[in-house]
Amino acid sequence: MKYILLLTVLLATTTIAAATFDETMAAAKQGEGYAQYNLGVMYDKGVGVPENNTEAVKWFRKAADQGLAMAQYNLGALYRIGEGVPANNTEAVEWFRKAADQGHTSAQYNLGLMYDFGNGIPENDTESVKWYRKAADQGHTSAQYNLGLMYDFGNGIPENDTESVKWYRKAADQGHTSAQYNLGLMYYEGKGVPENDTEAVKWYRKAAYQGNADAQSNLGLMYVTGAGIPENSITAYVWWSMAKTQGQTDAAENLERLKPQMTKQQIADGQALAAKCYESDFKDCD
Repeated sequence: MKYILLLTVLLATTTIAAATFDETMAAAKQGEGYAQYNLGVMYDKGVGVPENNTEAVKWFRKAADQGLAMAQYNLGALYRIGEGVPANNTEAVEWFRKAADQGHTSAQYNLGLMYDFGNGIPENDTESVKWYRKAADQGHTSAQYNLGLMYDFGNGIPENDTESVKWYRKAADQGHTSAQYNLGLMYYEGKGVPENDTEAVKWYRKAAYQGNADAQSNLGLMYVTGAGIPENSITAYVWWSMAKTQGQTDAAENLERLKPQMTKQQIADGQALAAKCYESDFKDCD
């Protein structure tokens, strides 16, 4: 099983320069674009003024109309999620595109998502790949991961396992959990890279430590079979227990199959280590 990223939108919230609300309002009323953007952020986050999404939209729009990419992106995001303005994917696409054409990375990524899912625009995998690539080339982690998926499944671009691995790795190196898990799968299956259980374990572990239930389940399997790592039924018990707590059904079934093969002491040790693993948020598990 490989993961596909769902549509997510995050507003840019960094202000251009520190200023009081009154100073920012005064500059914004004089038509200063960066002040208008900052004022939008202040209203959006309730900084120096009660939170007001309608006012945030108003000031982001003024800055966006002056061509400020950050404001265009935020206006698109608010249209996408329906805050301060009725949700409207067509408007979201329009503003994402304006920012994306100026090189705004998150706008490029979100425009790729809109094409990918057919939100506010006809679904078009080729266009999706185009915008994912622009964002990925600028280091956008989720865009790198999604571009890896497009190569993996041949959506909008010819299937290419080597390219898929390349982009999964870029995202995985930045800590993207699903990319780490998928990269582990590529090593386990020998797709785009020579089959290598040790590398599969390495990437499953990184994702497992971040709470990825499928990676935890697969890591348990590697421990119980001794693939890429010394066989250890107690550690397998731990990781399958962690995955089970998150509703991973394969792990739950495997755990029940494993228990009869373990001694009472091994199960007790596994339970103790599993408790420590859970309490440490998956950081102290081996």
